[in-house]
Amino acid sequence: MRSCLLATLFLLFHFCAFPQTDAITVTDMLKVKTIGSVQLSPDGEWVAFTVTSIDPEETKWEYRYVTQVWIAPAKGGATPRALTTSKEGASQPVWHPAGDRIIFVRASEGKPQLFQLSLAGGEPTQLTRFKYGAGSPRFSPDGKQLLFTSSISLRDLVADSSLNPTGSVPEWDTERPGFANNSWLTLKASPDPDGTLDQVRAYLANNEKDRKAKVITKLNLQEEATTSGELSFTHIFLTDAVPGATPRPLTRGFYSFSNPQWVKNSEDLIVEADLSGKEHPDRTLETQIIRLSRTTGNWEVLLGKKGVSYNSASVSPSGKWLAYQQGTTSFVSVPQLLVMPLNGTEKQAQLIPYDRNKGGISWNEEETNLYFTAQSNGGSLLLKADLASKKVTPYNTSDEGAGSFGVKGNTLVYVKTEVANPFELYSMHTGTGAAVRISSFNENWVKQKKLSFPEKRSFVNEKGLTVEYWVMKPTGYKEGQKYPVVLEIHGGPSAMWGPGESSMWHEFQFWCSKGYGVVYANPRGSGGYGYDFLRANVNDWGNGPMNDVLNALSKATAAAAWADTSRMVVTGGSYAGYLIGYIIGHDKRFKAACSQRGVYDLRTFFGEGNAWRLVPNYFGGYPWEKAVLSVLERESPINYVEQITTPYIMFHGENDLRTGVIQSEQMYKSLKVLGRPVEYVRHPGATHEITRSGNNRQRIDQMLRTWEFFERFVR
Repeated sequence: MRSCLLATLFLLFHFCAFPQTDAITVTDMLKVKTIGSVQLSPDGEWVAFTVTSIDPEETKWEYRYVTQVWIAPAKGGATPRALTTSKEGASQPVWHPAGDRIIFVRASEGKPQLFQLSLAGGEPTQLTRFKYGAGSPRFSPDGKQLLFTSSISLRDLVADSSLNPTGSVPEWDTERPGFANNSWLTLKASPDPDGTLDQVRAYLANNEKDRKAKVITKLNLQEEATTSGELSFTHIFLTDAVPGATPRPLTRGFYSFSNPQWVKNSEDLIVEADLSGKEHPDRTLETQIIRLSRTTGNWEVLLGKKGVSYNSASVSPSGKWLAYQQGTTSFVSVPQLLVMPLNGTEKQAQLIPYDRNKGGISWNEEETNLYFTAQSNGGSLLLKADLASKKVTPYNTSDEGAGSFGVKGNTLVYVKTEVANPFELYSMHTGTGAAVRISSFNENWVKQKKLSFPEKRSFVNEKGLTVEYWVMKPTGYKEGQKYPVVLEIHGGPSAMWGPGESSMWHEFQFWCSKGYGVVYANPRGSGGYGYDFLRANVNDWGNGPMNDVLNALSKATAAAAWADTSRMVVTGGSYAGYLIGYIIGHDKRFKAACSQRGVYDLRTFFGEGNAWRLVPNYFGGYPWEKAVLSVLERESPINYVEQITTPYIMFHGENDLRTGVIQSEQMYKSLKVLGRPVEYVRHPGATHEITRSGNNRQRIDQMLRTWEFFERFVR
């Protein structure tokens, strides 16, 4: 008896002292901490950043997102510490030029406001109590002033004497039928439902203000979760960096402005703008880069052209140079990166060739290099462009992902994603490229887990394009056993997956932990492979991409002795929801299928989703045009509904207006009328972002419900 007791105690001690390595569980998604908004101090010694965690609420099974500002030595050597802890959270940290304090954004009385926190200690001080809210702060070089942006509705803008001192209305037509010169915006009558026509109009306007009615005359009526007839505009304000200072508007008019940047030794700012002129903002996709005077508020267009979007402006430290991106207004394009003298012209701009979508453009202090990130071949690269040679050099490989970063001197701090760890902060020497991890937000719990690592493969399709795909074995893989396989398909259609993609880290590991092999691919039309690859699915959303993902699956399973081809399933969301509906209307290999928040009828999607511009961008026109209609019918999964016999589960958030929830209702109802095996799940309140940033209980529900459905048919 005593020996049994001792043996039991030994086992308990052994278990506690040496935790077992476990597979990923569905609730492990709640442990993932996301790092972003990396900002290096002026001396390059410290880094401020945000950490988003998922914390339990008082209600059982419910969880909330909380974002706080943290700080760490830029080269490591000490544990990062939280600067903010309030339940309201904090975001958008910005260093004061003296390096002794940080500005951040926090909600106050329902609106974002600016707060200041001294690194010497103490509580944050609220700097702004602006009626429109404040975000995107930028310190002046001397630290005495701040720029920030605010979003203002059309009605508020018309009535605001500081932003609209003349009481004018837009030059462009607000498209409210029957009112000449936008006269409906300047009605002065008192509300009376039994009064004159103008008094009735004032009464009806009050109903709109009080959310009793929505009057919609704008083209872009769908937001992410609701429809809206309201127009809003982003303006730039200047304020002294002290509590209680009165902000002064730097921009005016019925336009939107963003990304304000100080120019050293100048009264001017560089700003990006949507100067729609006499055209309704919903009908123009062009953006311009302008020079804005801080003293007069006057501006001049530096870069602007019909059919071209100029963006990602980045002013060099001396104020001598301007880096920017330029591309067409089409969704299916790869913008170019250029550098020009700030006091020069577009003709003097020099191209930095790199055939990938780029972001986070930053200068080194010597103005010899640009740093940026770019999705490429399954990862996100951190790159340096030498301005003299125009050579672009990556610091990492496509097996990992680089997120937000900051650079000062020879120190570069960035967020890294890899299969072994979804998010950590790394510090790198820009000369040697040697990097060290300086945080452990996910390291300690992930290292206790057994993970599956993907194997990369590729093939050349019939268009001569190289299609890359990855294969992951089940976590508990044993030689000689057979396992079911899940084909995962990405959305977009211009998204890209790979080992450096953080959004799928948990889901891939979850499927492997449940005994499934995972195959995923980047078919034609994916981002991260350049302009020609991106446009290879224009007028071909269905057949070509279907062949790519199915060929990847066939090649993967043929090479994997463990893959049971009689037990294969397929899942994916958004465009992938579309493609899965198309695939199971043409192919019978899957035991079960799952479409999340998909599009199934491209003709009606044009009217139902806020992503409706995908239709003219990919198919060259609109459903009422006969030539285009025939293509939309050919490409729509619902036109093949009679051929669908695969057991099918469909998900849609009830507030998803990016694709339009009626899309899934049409497909589901058609399959039910046909008597096919289909199950339809709606998540109340959920938007298109449910699986990335939605309610965490619903995120868990969708993943478990998909697995449970597949188990009915593969086990």
